[in-house]
Amino acid sequence: MTLVRSSEALALASLNDQALRVRAIQAASTYDTDLLVQLTQAYMTTASKKGARTSRKTLEAYALAVRDFVPWAQASGVTLLHPGRRDGGRYVAHLQTRENHSRGRRGPLSAATIAQYVAGARALYRAFRWSGATEAQPFEDAHVPPDPTPGIVKNPPYTREVDAALAVIDDASLAALLLLCAHTGLRVSEALSLTWADVTPTRVTVHGKGGKVRVAPLGRRVREALAALVRGAPADRLFTWSYHQAVYRMQKAFRAAGCGEAWRGFHAARKHSGTRLYAATKDFTRVGLFLGHSSVDTTRRYVAVQEDDVSGELEHF
Repeated sequence: MTLVRSSEALALASLNDQALRVRAIQAASTYDTDLLVQLTQAYMTTASKKGARTSRKTLEAYALAVRDFVPWAQASGVTLLHPGRRDGGRYVAHLQTRENHSRGRRGPLSAATIAQYVAGARALYRAFRWSGATEAQPFEDAHVPPDPTPGIVKNPPYTREVDAALAVIDDASLAALLLLCAHTGLRVSEALSLTWADVTPTRVTVHGKGGKVRVAPLGRRVREALAALVRGAPADRLFTWSYHQAVYRMQKAFRAAGCGEAWRGFHAARKHSGTRLYAATKDFTRVGLFLGHSSVDTTRRYVAVQEDDVSGELEHF
């Protein structure tokens, strides 16, 4: 199943107002999930704040959300274009009480997953308004309870695991990938998309989320790791793996290092870099610039601060 069909979404966006309204009404009346996914993507890529720069990851997440909400609405007697004012809250309650069966997981859906599904459903209704199909806003008063457990607690940064994994990795490319995430603070998607034209002896140009570009310094260990790679043409990528191939190789390295149970994905490596830099600078603003965050509030969620972080300052009060 292809979650995102850009050409079909763009074709929808190219329709005149009347034709677009008719297609949206037809899709809603027949609960045509595929067409409603395309309608949501057409809105996201042509009329949302980020427009064509909306990330593929966001589009795919919203597609999954629409594919979840529309069948629920049909089974629950919700008329998509004329929903009840409490139907948004009903869907949130359904998500909160539903069991999670994806990827072998059990238990209730996480707060983050619920928020993602509701965000996708809200995007669908913004797409309906954009197409002229309805002005209904069933999620206007729907409250999505936040997760009481901070993300830095649920998925803390790696500590000793990074060096332990590096000690057993004999693949220069895999070592460079881990160091780019854990020492240079790159998202794994950013690292995997790097080309040799992005790399200088001391810095790397990072093409981040939403089309943002930043320049990150390379520490000694990262420079040495990159120097060990076979340099290709400027347009060549440093890494030839897909995301899933990179995860498989890194999980294998963590297991070999005796840290298999500690594997929490590449994002914990990025948090490792943010936490270490904050410990050295005590400056969230500098850490946020380094990680490419638009808000310091986001940076705070990436940094594990010791509980006694201010004990030294308090000593002389």
